Amino acid sequence: MKKNQPNNNSATRENLYVLSLIRGVALVGQILALLYFTWVQPIGLPVAEIAFVLSVYASLTAAIWVRSRRAVPIGNAEFFIHLLADIAFFSILLFFSGGASNPFVSYMLIPISIAAITLSRGYSIALTAIALICYSLLLKYYVAIVAIAPGHHQAADNSLHILGMWANFAISAGIIIYFISRMAATLKQQEQEIAMARDAQLRDEQLLAVGTLAAGTAHELGTPLNTMKLIVDEMLLDTDNHPDVLLLNQQIEQCKITLKQLLTTAEESQSHQLEEQPVQVYLDNVLARWQLMRPLLQTQIQFHNSPAMSAVFHPTIAQSILNLLNNAADASEKVDIEISWNADTATINIRDFGTGLDAEKMATLGQPFVSDKAEGLGLGLFLSQATLTRFGGSVILQNAAEGGTITQITLPLLTVAVSKVS
Repeated sequence: MKKNQPNNNSATRENLYVLSLIRGVALVGQILALLYFTWVQPIGLPVAEIAFVLSVYASLTAAIWVRSRRAVPIGNAEFFIHLLADIAFFSILLFFSGGASNPFVSYMLIPISIAAITLSRGYSIALTAIALICYSLLLKYYVAIVAIAPGHHQAADNSLHILGMWANFAISAGIIIYFISRMAATLKQQEQEIAMARDAQLRDEQLLAVGTLAAGTAHELGTPLNTMKLIVDEMLLDTDNHPDVLLLNQQIEQCKITLKQLLTTAEESQSHQLEEQPVQVYLDNVLARWQLMRPLLQTQIQFHNSPAMSAVFHPTIAQSILNLLNNAADASEKVDIEISWNADTATINIRDFGTGLDAEKMATLGQPFVSDKAEGLGLGLFLSQATLTRFGGSVILQNAAEGGTITQITLPLLTVAVSKVS
């Protein structure tokens, strides 16, 4: 079954909250610098213009901080716009305070670094390009502040100094985007792998618990099944092969066979000696076994033209397929099955004609001990999903357009091609 992709909205909201804190620190520093160079050591700054820009930026920072604390979806595109706003506001401040000659121009690397760590490569490159454009414009367009301009150099040296600062900024931004973004992507991938390994470990622990319970239950079921078998045999002698009693006897025999197969499966799993068998024969046997369990069900089985080949099937795979077939049979009195395979993968589509799945059911599908059946244990889909995933397969459930549910089983095949069916 497909699991929902991890929702990174909470991470983006936390990043926006941290960004608002960084903005707050930068604002405090800029305000203190404005006060110092206005009252303590005046250097000719356009105080009114800078104060207006800082007040607008402070209002935006406060509003964004409030937004980051609310349960409102925040996407990567919006976070990119916030970083873009930081570049824009800081460029305006630099315009009024000496342009590219302002020693604090390197602050533009901070939004670039944040983008490299939190956003995709495309967003990071776009932000870097915009920052470089702003930096380049600030080389020519700005309000000159004599006190912070490198005026002690000659004109040629001054130009070289400014161009050197621009080159340093461009190189630093390129290094940040290329290397830090790669490091961030690697860390994210490692986190995803750790999360997947943790989920797999939890699933294995759940399977072990269920397997232990199943072994004990199978042992306990032997006695009541034998008792029922004796009673049904006596009923057959008295009722002269009544159809209902024959059906009951058949179902008891099937239960006994299933319990024996449970032991056989455990022995085969431990021996690791699995033989190849024709895919067609294997699936025919699984479906025949299922139809014995569901004799009154209307079924339509269609095998699509596929290559004749042999494959290795773990003993637990058949039980997983049976669980999913039984789920479909419980949902409606008619089930359509389409089967096909190629050299690598077998695909089984199971269509029932029940009521389908609502949003609440979809959210809990595959969780252990969760069932919408009156007497269901909530283990069939969980066990099937866990088993097939373990062997590289998958289970996808979706509502059919005409009603009902389509269950798609995908199972990788370890095969040796034999021949082609004409």
